[in-house]
Amino acid sequence: MSFARPYRGLLLLALVGMLLEAAAGAGFTKLMEPVVNDTFIERDARLSVLLPLAIVGLFVVRGIAGYVADTNMARAGRSVARDMRVNVLGKYLRLPGLRFDNEPVPSMLVRLGSDSDQVAQAAVDAFKVMLQQSFQILGALVVMLSTSWQVTMAILVLGPPLALIMDRVGRRYRSISHRVQESGALLLQAADQALSNQQEVKIYGAQGVELERYARQANVGLKLSMKVEATRSISSAMVQLMGSVALALLLFFAGREAAAGRLSAGGFVALMMAMMAMIPALKQLTNVQGMVQRGVASAERLFSVLDAADEIDEGTRPLARAQGLIEFRDVTARYPGQDRPALADISFTARPGTVTAIVGRSGSGKSSLIKLIPRFYESEAGQILLDGHPIQDYPLADVRRQIALVGQQVMLFDGSVAANVAYGELENTGADNLQQAIRDANAMEFVERLPDGLQAGIGSKGGKLSGGQRQRLAIARAMLKDAPILILDEATAALDNESERLVQDALERLMPDRTTLVIAHRLSTVEHADQVLVLDEGRIVERGSHRELLARDGLYAHLHRMQFREGQ
Repeated sequence: MSFARPYRGLLLLALVGMLLEAAAGAGFTKLMEPVVNDTFIERDARLSVLLPLAIVGLFVVRGIAGYVADTNMARAGRSVARDMRVNVLGKYLRLPGLRFDNEPVPSMLVRLGSDSDQVAQAAVDAFKVMLQQSFQILGALVVMLSTSWQVTMAILVLGPPLALIMDRVGRRYRSISHRVQESGALLLQAADQALSNQQEVKIYGAQGVELERYARQANVGLKLSMKVEATRSISSAMVQLMGSVALALLLFFAGREAAAGRLSAGGFVALMMAMMAMIPALKQLTNVQGMVQRGVASAERLFSVLDAADEIDEGTRPLARAQGLIEFRDVTARYPGQDRPALADISFTARPGTVTAIVGRSGSGKSSLIKLIPRFYESEAGQILLDGHPIQDYPLADVRRQIALVGQQVMLFDGSVAANVAYGELENTGADNLQQAIRDANAMEFVERLPDGLQAGIGSKGGKLSGGQRQRLAIARAMLKDAPILILDEATAALDNESERLVQDALERLMPDRTTLVIAHRLSTVEHADQVLVLDEGRIVERGSHRELLARDGLYAHLHRMQFREGQ
């Protein structure tokens, strides 16, 4: 209802249209009484001309009213679905990082795609059918009551059992619809997993395994869909059966009323037509239950996202530009459901103009540590300070404005080179600064060779570029941001020697006068770091310069020897 509120005017017009449409339909049914009595029994010549004109007029009104109802209902309903879809994506972008660990992206896409479509169908098609058919039934009931309330009351005894059937059907539809939507998300996830990793699937001959996994999930969806269809078919048959019983009762009681002189032939025809109009309307109401309940189930899935708590953002201390002094004081962090902390008692200081390298075995907590600085995750204990104040004291946007991030997996978007470098808050950067950043990142040499230069499209996720080229654009973006804190997450780990040299050269131009934190896989890249933190099982086990750590002959020296042997 809150989403529908901005479209009250459209919904009101649609409601008026539906009421007029139902009234015109009921008027036509009631008109059958004088048509039969006055035209065929009384043989009134004057009415034999007026009544056909009245019928045409009623259908003109009904057509115009139906158009008003359909168009306004469609605009309001689809606008609600669009608003919900946009709000859900906006909400996902405000959720904590843990949400993205717990819910795979394909499931999010199902919510944004088919779930939003199901809500649109329920809000537009199903809701419209429900209102239109309900008004048609009410109109038919008014006609029947005004024609013979005795016969109508005798038939209405079937109302309670019919309402009970529709309630039971609705409950069953909702239960199954939840499972259908979850099955659809799992099916999309299985397909995404197989297609995204198609090289590994092929090289390990796992096509059969992945196809079997997908088929198994598809079979679950098929069984649930058949349950929906069986429920719809049985409920529709029950409604039609009850309609036939009501028709039989109509014939029985109408015959008695006619014999008593209380019902004319025209009145009987009007009653019969009203009853015949109600049966398909009731059938449509039953059939639309599935669409409504799918929409309700989808809306619940969407609202489970919209009602989730945002990232914690309670800081009030403004921060225009930080000096870049970062302090970790006994910081402990833990992922939900994990007994062992990802980080335990981490303490260090990273000063402006220095490079802090973070090294360690895979799974030692390196990435978890740097994700605490932009507050993608929250620490469980201890404090992280920026320029002497806890980072929670600052607004989230201000903290993140101080940080430039270059990761191993560069995320580029389907657009031009310029749009990917001057991204987000950087989009209004002047052309000279943009070109300088690209030049300093050693990216201009390949950008100039692209057909449209800075305006050249780079494809989805930068698919038209090599790994080194994508990395250099990410560095250009960081240079353009000119943030006081720079985080490099294994920025050269996946590059060939030539690309690594170009990227390393660009990084050396980017790093001066900033607080730089480097996660390094290749230890040769951190030889000149001011301090090296060695993590193992979430703890800092060694710290010092490259030379000091080699001389200590501990874990760092062991890792260095291992890499040196691999390089031989």
